Amino acid sequence: MANNLNGSVEESRFPVSVIMAHEQITVGQWNVPRWRVVGVIAGEPSGEGDSAGRMIHDESGMQQFLWSGFEIRLYKDATESYWLNLVGKQPSLFVVCREDQADGNCVPLVVTANYDEAGAYMEADGTVMSAPLPPEVYRWLEQYVVENFKPLEGKSRKREAWFGNEAAQSLPPRGGRY
Repeated sequence: MANNLNGSVEESRFPVSVIMAHEQITVGQWNVPRWRVVGVIAGEPSGEGDSAGRMIHDESGMQQFLWSGFEIRLYKDATESYWLNLVGKQPSLFVVCREDQADGNCVPLVVTANYDEAGAYMEADGTVMSAPLPPEVYRWLEQYVVENFKPLEGKSRKREAWFGNEAAQSLPPRGGRY
């Protein structure tokens, strides 16, 4: 991310890393694996730039993995979606994941702040998890929206008659009988 002298956002990319947790949970009589996003970290971790998951914590049946090398990308045609995200109850980042059937891992593929993009992945049966926006990303996204979002102005329309003038002339006068 870079700012020019006026403080406006020049770049529309922000590097982030994702922390995901894997644990076994009991559902009825079965133990099943569960993946969840613990959080999203703004910026690249020092010395790391690859996107492979690296175990950072292992304790009592729960492992946490750090996935780095992601970028949040912003596009001017999606500013309304970013705005809706920011003014919502819980501003979030959405992590789109792929479940690897071979080894049971859940691998993050995309990190986005776009409601519509996350919804499109969900409609295509993708796995989408959410995490709260880190403060640095929130400020960056908010600045981008302020500079680029132009709400559409509502237009009032004049109501047109449902029928032509010929039909209107053939109707009986108001209060009259057929």
